[in-house]
Amino acid sequence: MRDFPSGRGGFGRHGGHHESHGSHRFGGRGRREGRGFGPGGLRLVLLKFISEKPSHGYELIKSIEDEFQGAYAPSPGIVYPALSWLEDGGFIVIAADADNRKVATITEAGQALLSERAADLDRLFEAMADKPGSHDDYAPLYRAMDNLKAALRTRAVRPMAKSEIENVVDWIDDLAKKIERS
Repeated sequence: MRDFPSGRGGFGRHGGHHESHGSHRFGGRGRREGRGFGPGGLRLVLLKFISEKPSHGYELIKSIEDEFQGAYAPSPGIVYPALSWLEDGGFIVIAADADNRKVATITEAGQALLSERAADLDRLFEAMADKPGSHDDYAPLYRAMDNLKAALRTRAVRPMAKSEIENVVDWIDDLAKKIERS
């Protein structure tokens, strides 16, 4: 296995990671990153999808959700730090496309890692295919909640007038009431 360097990637507020990770092995230490695929598994899965088609974060989230029929949909708060780690490790390159979206492209080192870890990747896909669908039907709901949280954090970084804050609070409270009554 290869080590990931510590350092900052091109994602997150102020261009850095969403959380500090330090230097870990490719497999990681679990945290939320491994919730669907086990420790480090998401990075391998992302690398596989990027090898098939250079993509931006939300395309990758949708690709994973589609591949596993909603059994797992990683949140942006998990995907973007994983992409930053892949970039820091030299496994992908992230650059702006014509629409100024950050698109990840696999490198030779990334291709080599996919070859080296092919058996692990196969096991990940088999394990996800074998998961029962009972609670997994909620994956899109959890993704939507994470998207809302990410949108609120992104918006809160910019100055807001008191009236703007009150509007957002009212929208959230109204939505919460509707959900409670559904």
